[in-house]
Amino acid sequence: MKTPLPSDDACDCAGLTLTPRQHQILRFLADYRSNNGYSPTLQEMAQALRLSRVTVFEHVEALVRKGLLIRRPNKARSLTLNPDFDWPAITAGPLKSVPPAASLAAVPPDEAGLFPFLGQIAAGCPLEAVENPDQLDLKTLFETQGDTFALQVSGESMIDDHIQSGDYVLVKKTNRAQDGQRVVALMENGQATLKKIFRQGSGYLLVGANADFEPLYVNALQIQGVVIGLVRRY
Repeated sequence: MKTPLPSDDACDCAGLTLTPRQHQILRFLADYRSNNGYSPTLQEMAQALRLSRVTVFEHVEALVRKGLLIRRPNKARSLTLNPDFDWPAITAGPLKSVPPAASLAAVPPDEAGLFPFLGQIAAGCPLEAVENPDQLDLKTLFETQGDTFALQVSGESMIDDHIQSGDYVLVKKTNRAQDGQRVVALMENGQATLKKIFRQGSGYLLVGANADFEPLYVNALQIQGVVIGLVRRY
């Protein structure tokens, strides 16, 4: 016998309490699959529901843990409703506020706390900076003004400053920095790195926070921004 799921904005079914946002995600997923024959990606769900991808991911994970959603690991568009539940309210009709897949458009970032996530930055040996656009929602953690972006750290050269590999640094976009500040520096060879900056003669000394890494002297560079915050997920 299938477990019914009522149509209220918030519901408690078979001991499983759904938040209004989780119920919205379930309805959108059912409607999307009905209209398109396959499941949406997290990014498509985020765009359609005017949410950050991080927020959608957290709610989807909660719904998977509750057993309401099923997902096959390492397979794209595999998110489906658990067939053991009865979904009359979800499959009864489309959500009027949700456009079909063909009309999905990028949603402007929330300037109060949704920052562009551009990819990874080396904190060990410099590596080629590759842009991988996404979004990181930090509105509950930081309040900033102006151009701010996030980078994920790769490497251990800043470990003594408590910046670990896998951390996210929040960077204020600027082309100026004071000696001793942690900066994102782009060198002439196109490689980018996260280091403390010191002017030395006609060039620059890029210094890590790990005795295992030698300082790096360069004749010229471009300062892309100054680190103003750190986010770590345990």
